[in-house]
Order: sequence, then structure tokens, then C-alpha cells
Amino acid sequence: MTRKYFGTDGIRGEVGTFPITPDFVLKLGWAAGCVFAREGRSKIVIGKDTRISGYMFESALEAGLSAAGVDVLLTGPMPTPAIAYLTRTFRADAGIVISASHNHYQDNGIKFFSAKGTKLPDEIEQAIEAQMDLAMSTVASNELGKVRRIDDAAGRYIEYCKGVVNGNLKLKGLNLVLDCANGATYHVAPNVFEELGAKVHEIASSPNGLNINLQCGATDVKALSKAVLEKGASLGVALDGDGDRVIMVDHQGEVVDGDELLYIIAMSMKQQGMLAGGVVGTLMSNFGLEQAFKREQIPFVRAKVGDRYVMEQLQIHQWDLGGESSGHIVCKQFSSTGDGTLAALLVLKAMVDTGKTLAELKQGITKMPQKMINVAVPKGVDPLSVKAVQEAVAAAELKLGDTGRVLLRPSGTEPLVRVMVEGEEAELVIDLCKTLSESVEKALAGLVS
Repeated sequence: MTRKYFGTDGIRGEVGTFPITPDFVLKLGWAAGCVFAREGRSKIVIGKDTRISGYMFESALEAGLSAAGVDVLLTGPMPTPAIAYLTRTFRADAGIVISASHNHYQDNGIKFFSAKGTKLPDEIEQAIEAQMDLAMSTVASNELGKVRRIDDAAGRYIEYCKGVVNGNLKLKGLNLVLDCANGATYHVAPNVFEELGAKVHEIASSPNGLNINLQCGATDVKALSKAVLEKGASLGVALDGDGDRVIMVDHQGEVVDGDELLYIIAMSMKQQGMLAGGVVGTLMSNFGLEQAFKREQIPFVRAKVGDRYVMEQLQIHQWDLGGESSGHIVCKQFSSTGDGTLAALLVLKAMVDTGKTLAELKQGITKMPQKMINVAVPKGVDPLSVKAVQEAVAAAELKLGDTGRVLLRPSGTEPLVRVMVEGEEAELVIDLCKTLSESVEKALAGLVS
């Protein structure tokens, strides 16, 4: 379907610029409330990350939902996967997260979960957008939605995370550095790892509304790598601002990305007889991951980029495990969406079970050199349909031959096209990606000059 407001992960943008404005979010809350209230009295859980604009949008959503006659449960700052979990446990009709995930504080967004804790079906998003075209109204005063806070939301989620490893995982003697990205996991993740016995050194766990994802978290692990080396830690764990991504660092300060984490978890589950079927990656997954799974006779398929598409393929194949290079790891046995804390626990379990370090566990996958450059895209332009872009891609593919691949992927959340080149020879990959991105940039600039 053609979406007017919804992107691949809800609605996102710069605060104060349409549609991320208080009046739009007020009406969005009302429209969503009207749709969910069609089946009778409805209840919706609202959570948020730590960016300063969350207060404003929380109030706007609360007012809109109440005007539509929907009851609201507020959690305050909580990880995105926690809202998916709480939506299920409270038998709510939907969950809403106010977050722009890995973006900086200037941005924000609204994303929805279904009653099952999964991303909304297209038909529900379409119904909400259709409702947005109608004039806003308010139910009778005696039918207004009521609002209350879930005071023990954090505690519920902490116990849930610990329960995923069946109470058998003991992290005593493990010394780890935890980077919470000054985001929604700051009061949750440290407790999870500490209560399982690990010694935790926290960094980026003091949010002030403006420092979320600022030189920290899963998108910038330089500070984490430095801290791991300084502390002599066993490893480092970096979550992103809303807690649905994880990137790790081994004891040598080397980054372990989503592809490597997915491989480690898959191998651990296979050895325990818990891997149902195969594994889902994305178009951006490193070819080395595909080769590793082929060697282990583990089926592997690629989805479009975005955890909703990973989940879609998991449902189609009736598999349980999938993820992205960026650190979204979905384990359907335990969670209905990407969960950075749970994924980290599964990796730590693999370390404890095997007695191996993180550096040793990742040796089973040899990643192919890969380079990606973002290129700005003019508004309203489909870069993949531009002839000059197509010709540039064809030329790059010709130079690579059978030794690699080229991928151009428009971002679902930003006005960018991601130019990616992957191949056996690192120098060729870097040169081709630079040349191709410059050609794409020139071709797109020519459309607006």
C-alpha cells in the first residue's frame, strides 16, 4: 500500500517539522484510538525513550486517545521491546512507543505494536491514516479514556529478561562494560546483568533529554571499546537509544556486529537443539554470514531491511531467529520484536556454555569486505529509477564480476540512499563504493540543478 505518514518503522522526523508536531500527534492518537475502539472499549500502552520531546508527545497522544474513549497505560521511559512485552502481558489492544530509535534528540517518532506485540498490519495503518483525514471529535465526557501509570513496568521487564535464560545463566566472574546510549535501557539493562551475577561498568547511562545516542550506543562504539580496554573487561555491550539494537565489543576492543552476533546465537541454539529451521538476514547481511551458514547446513534467506520484514520472513518460513547487521536481533521464541538486551543475554549464554571468549566465538564467520556510503536524495525522487544511477550500478557490477555484489537501498527513515559494495578484495570494494557513490550523487544533483 501507499502510505501517507507511516514509514518502515512508524512515523519519524525532526521535532517541530511536520508530521512530528504536537497537533499532528494529538490527532494521530485520536485516529488510532478511533480505529482500536471500533471493537468496543480499548486499552493502549504508551512508552517512550529519554529524549526531551517525549514529554510533549506523550501528553499529546494521551489526550488524543482519551478523546477517542481509549484507556491509557503509561510506562515512562522503557525500551521498545519492553512495550511489546507489556502490551501482551496487560492484554492491551495496542502499544505505542515514542522514539526515534538510534537518531539524535532532535528527531522523534511514533511507532505502534499490535496486541500480539508485533508491528501493525498494513490494513490497520491504512485505517489510521484514513481516520486522520476526518475532523477530530470527542466522545461524551462519561466515555472519555482513563489514564494510569504502570509503576512496576521496569521490574516486570527485568524479570522477563532474566526468565528468558530459564534461571540457569550465572554470569559470576564476568566483567562487562555496558553502554546504554543515554537511552531507554539506562534503568533496566544494568539490573538485568548485575542480578545475573556480572560485574557491570556503566557508561552513557545518565540521560538528560539531549544526550541520547550522542557519541555512544550501538551506532558509535568508540567509547565502549576504549572503556573495555581500560577496565580489562571480558567484553562490552552497546544498546541503542530505544534498546532494540545491540552491538558488542570483545576483550580486545574489536567490534562484534549484528551479523556476527546472529551467527553466535544461531550456532548456540543449534548445539542445544533449539534452532527451528533456518535464519533470516537482510539484503545488507554480509555474504560471509551466508557462507558460514551454508557450511553449517543452516538454511538462510534475506529479507528487506527492517525488523518488520525480518519478522515477516520468520513467519512465512516458521523459523525463530533473524537479524540485521545493525544489531536488530529477533528471536521469536522469546520476543515479538528486536531486543538488544535479550540478544546480549543469548550471546553471554553461548560464552558460558562453551567457555569461549566472544573473540573466539566469532571466528566461525569470516566477513567479506563491505563498504557503505550514504548519499542524499532530493525530495520525491526514486534514485533506483534514474537512468544514470542504473548505468553507474551496472558499471560497478561489471568490475566486480562474480567476486561480490552491489546494493543501492533507499532509507526508510531518512532522505538517503545507501550505496553498498561488497567483495573479496578490500581495496577494490572501497574504490568502487567511492566511485559509485560519487556517480550517484552527481546523477541525483543533476535532477534539481
